[in-house]
Amino acid sequence: MLTGQLRNDIDKLWEKFWTGGITNPLTVIEQISYLMFARMLDMQEDVAERKAARTGKNFDRLFPNTPEGQLLRWKNFKNLSGTELHKHLKNNVYPNFAKLGQKSDDEEGLGNEGDALEALGHIGEYMQDADLEIKNESVLVSAIERVDELPLMQSDVKGDIYEYLLSKLTTAGINGQFRTPRHIIDAMVELIDPQPSEVIGDPACGTAGFLARTMEYLNRQHSSDAGTFEDEDGNKHYTGDLLEPFRGHINKHMFWGFDFDTTMLRVSSMNMALHGVNGANILYQDSLSKSVKEHYPRQEENFFDVVLANPPFKGSLDETNTNPDVLGLVKTKKTELLFVAHILRALKLGGRAAVIVPDGVLFGSSKAHQQLRQELIDNNQLEGIVSLPSGVFKPYAGVSTAILIFTKGGATERVWFYDLQADGYSLDDKRTPLKGEGSNDLPDAIAQWKKYRAFVETNAPAAEIEKAFGDKTQKAFVVDAKVIADNKYDLSINRYKETVYQEEEYEEPKVILKRLMDLETDIMQDLKDLEGML
Repeated sequence: MLTGQLRNDIDKLWEKFWTGGITNPLTVIEQISYLMFARMLDMQEDVAERKAARTGKNFDRLFPNTPEGQLLRWKNFKNLSGTELHKHLKNNVYPNFAKLGQKSDDEEGLGNEGDALEALGHIGEYMQDADLEIKNESVLVSAIERVDELPLMQSDVKGDIYEYLLSKLTTAGINGQFRTPRHIIDAMVELIDPQPSEVIGDPACGTAGFLARTMEYLNRQHSSDAGTFEDEDGNKHYTGDLLEPFRGHINKHMFWGFDFDTTMLRVSSMNMALHGVNGANILYQDSLSKSVKEHYPRQEENFFDVVLANPPFKGSLDETNTNPDVLGLVKTKKTELLFVAHILRALKLGGRAAVIVPDGVLFGSSKAHQQLRQELIDNNQLEGIVSLPSGVFKPYAGVSTAILIFTKGGATERVWFYDLQADGYSLDDKRTPLKGEGSNDLPDAIAQWKKYRAFVETNAPAAEIEKAFGDKTQKAFVVDAKVIADNKYDLSINRYKETVYQEEEYEEPKVILKRLMDLETDIMQDLKDLEGML
């Protein structure tokens, strides 16, 4: 959580861009990202220099040790005048982003800090066309001053800053992608409970919300008392100090995100860096294309321990360009079905996923819909379905959705359902936060899921599970896989949820009619009495 003052500072910075003529929110986020990134590089170089001074060892510099190279550092250019600053950023600083991670011939083998350079190379790859779009020099100077004041030394605060910036994105992409609400992501991460030794992917990562929030979850779960502190507003911050044994894995091998929108790749690379993960594998790739087998054959099949995703629902694909192995699982052009099939392939045996799908996936009657649901039930373990209210993705879309939770391999015995009717926000376009009883089912959904998983993991008898979750009038209940198979693998919650109707008793029609006639007689008598008074 950001302090009120920090939120105000970011709002003022945003307003500066807006009044300076930059009104596209994604452009504003990109421009602020570039400035934050430039400052972070300088901070990283400072740390490396201090370490080298202590140890006496060489290190791989991010900035050449020349007057020109050193002028690329934030601390050395931030005080330039407006005209000089604009020219220097546009012609020197931003073009240097694209060179990150590249060693010159005379630097090969120097020092032992190569991991940092290699990690930054992932980001540098998507900074090739980074450009300064702030034309107003006073706006640029003001932006530099405000970014210089942000507390970027704390990784969780950096992440919160970026999350707050991303929350200002209010437009959906043309390919059907839109920002998944942070509280929904957090709930999905908690339902899956990723571990620091696992490999986690998102085949349509967008702004890398799922990956970044997973890192925050790990920090919360693996911080000691000494590594947890409160700010002046009482917000807790988690340093993730207990993650140190896994730090190399986290920085280089844990996180994988794929997208074919280069703007999103830049934003997601920055998002991960600001969450303390410099070497996240954020990669350009259409996950459903057959080219994935050529470019990322290892990641395409039996690779991930965990997949968290909200893939695009919109549109259909050309079959000739679609991965044939995915089409082998489900022959269709619909992206929502193809992505679930792709995720099943990409998971390791025993790997688990939480994926947002439109409700049509649950009850669609086409052969492809039934084929996919049968695959999930018969040849994998469909663990749970959380039915979401239709307003969760407003103002982007009003489509009804659900979260599928499944594990690769085995067969399904029963499916746990949860009828989520409120997520803590109003279900209109304003999405106003709500408080009070009945305003947020997410905590209960997570608690009920953990209770159910405890039964499953201890191999509790079926009768015991039925006793706890057999009542289908409740929000959380289980349905036997055989019952689902008999219903053409229909996974719609309304197919199985039972509604209790309260019986209403009415008087006999003759009695009601007699009362109406008596009332009519009284009215006529009153009218006659009134006529007599005139």
